[in-house]
Amino acid sequence: MSQATSTGRPRVALIVPSNRLRETYTPEALCELDQFADVRRAEGDSTEIAAQLPKLLAEADACLTSWGTPPLTEEVLSQAKCLRLVAHAAGSVKRLIPENTFERGITVCHAANVIADAVVEMTILTILLGLRRVHDMDRALKAGRTWQDAAAISEGRLLSAQTVGLVGLGYVGRKVTRLLSAFGPRILAYDPYLNEADAGALGVERATLTNLFDLSTVVSIHAPITPETHHLVGAAELSRLRDGAIFINCARSWIVDQDALLGELRTGRFWAALDVFDQEPLPVDSPFRTLDNVLITPHRAGHSADTHRRQGLAMIEEVRRFFKGEPLQYQISPEAFARMA
Repeated sequence: MSQATSTGRPRVALIVPSNRLRETYTPEALCELDQFADVRRAEGDSTEIAAQLPKLLAEADACLTSWGTPPLTEEVLSQAKCLRLVAHAAGSVKRLIPENTFERGITVCHAANVIADAVVEMTILTILLGLRRVHDMDRALKAGRTWQDAAAISEGRLLSAQTVGLVGLGYVGRKVTRLLSAFGPRILAYDPYLNEADAGALGVERATLTNLFDLSTVVSIHAPITPETHHLVGAAELSRLRDGAIFINCARSWIVDQDALLGELRTGRFWAALDVFDQEPLPVDSPFRTLDNVLITPHRAGHSADTHRRQGLAMIEEVRRFFKGEPLQYQISPEAFARMA
């Protein structure tokens, strides 16, 4: 644990662009931070803040970051002699810090587990939309189609009657299993790091990727970006999806071969909900925009006003815990960092 200043108050650098600050750090949360820490705030946009980093971190014991924070490079960290904690009020820290940050004795925390709650709810929502197709019936009725035509769009299916396959059981995947369990479907999981004991505790069955696609009526992607997961799901896997299946990707497009996915979706065999794409923003002329069997959203699964507020507050609480010598809730180990998106 780092030592605070002689006054007993840690020195905290708040390194967030002005236009993103209120998104994650509410005035109430910042007031709480001011009660136990001496805070130096960055000013300006990301580019302007990058030039301020050496001065901001020169005597900082901890720093709070979020979306838009410029990378804390090795050069910057080598000058931050007092820095002992980085608390990131966003998801991945891979672009924020170098891998040897831990070797400098710096503790790292992030809010990915907080963000996971929003992604989980979006996942459950899109699964249910795929099973009941209420959005399609709504559009049909508002477009003037008959009551009978709208009703014929989908007979509707119960989630409890499905076999749901989850590709990846990290923060999001594990929370998805907990919510799914309330509905009662059979849950299969593919994750190289999942052992039998953990699977049993979560109430899921371990499966190979091939078996998961063969057996599941709903498949949801939750794997991280790593060299091993690039196009983990390709033409071979997608061709195994049965007709009428549901495919959800609220994780990263990196995991799924987009050309193969587009080819399968064009057949109309199954329904998909996609929140992530290789090119974002999704071009206006993207063929994904033309398919009736695809629900598309603009990479918003992990975003909600409530989640944003909780992210900032959670990291402020981590700073407080760190300097009080209390156990941290969102600490990242070097081993976990190596597997992260």
